[in-house]
This record gives sequence, structure tokens and C-alpha cells, in this order.
Amino acid sequence: MTEGPKDPNEHIVATRTIDAPAHTIFTVLADPARHRDTEPTDWVRDAIDPTPITATGQIFSMNMHFDGANGDYRMDNTVTTFEPDHAIAWDPGQADESGHVAPGGWRWRYDLEEKDTGTEVKLTYDWSRTTQEIRDAFGGFPVVSPDYLDRSLQALEQAAFEHR
Repeated sequence: MTEGPKDPNEHIVATRTIDAPAHTIFTVLADPARHRDTEPTDWVRDAIDPTPITATGQIFSMNMHFDGANGDYRMDNTVTTFEPDHAIAWDPGQADESGHVAPGGWRWRYDLEEKDTGTEVKLTYDWSRTTQEIRDAFGGFPVVSPDYLDRSLQALEQAAFEHR
């Protein structure tokens, strides 16, 4: 089941055909320890717990770094879609002292479709659920550009090639 953006004007989509099976690409995406290999900058540092993603509702946490956010921070991601070899998505947020994760309002989603020429990967960055308070705290949205998504898919292609 595909869940689209709440507001279709508040998302960016990039698509790339990668010469690898969907299973190989999905395996990289479902491995938090490999996420830094799919990000075109040094924003994503490493997985706090490298346990692979296996289900919707799972939370995986990452060490992050962004100069605009005063350096190092932690991001706790709630898996919202988990369809092996077809789709995976998560909502970044931050856990409170009790462990409850409050989502920030943006989502990363990858849809994979095998074609004769490889696997078409569609990456969607959707910020339509982001509150005005969070938008103001980040200095506005989107915080990444369409080029960032293109470079992210290029990095994913390299990571999938290395995974084979």
C-alpha cells in the first residue's frame, strides 16, 4: 500500500535505475549500518544499533552531524513502511526520556521496481507533516534539494554495487 504525501506540493522525488536486483538494494536500505553509505554528505555518521530493519514500527537510531544543528545529534527513525524488495520508509524524530519517539514531520521513502534494465528506485522526501514550529527551528523546509536526492541515489547505487 503506497502512502503518498499529505500535501503533494511539499515533497521532492528523484528516480534512478540501478543495475542491481531489488533484493540487493533493499538489503542495503534495511541495514542501518549502511545508511551512511547512501547519503552524499557526512550528515549520517553511524548506526547506534546496527540491527537490520525487519518490520513496520521498528525504531532504528543514528548518530548524525550537521553544523547548522550545532554539530552532533541523534536521530530516532520509526519505520512506517516495510515491504521487502519493494518499499521502505521511515519518519525521523527524537526520543524523549521515556523512549517515546516524536516524529519531526518528514519522511524518507524508497520504492523499488524491477525492470528489464535494472531496478527503478524512487526516493521521496516528504515534509508535509512538519509543523510550523519545526520548520522555523530548521530555518524552513525543505532542508535538502532535488540534487541532494539525486546524489543520494547515486550513493545508493555505489553501495548496492559494493554489496554484491
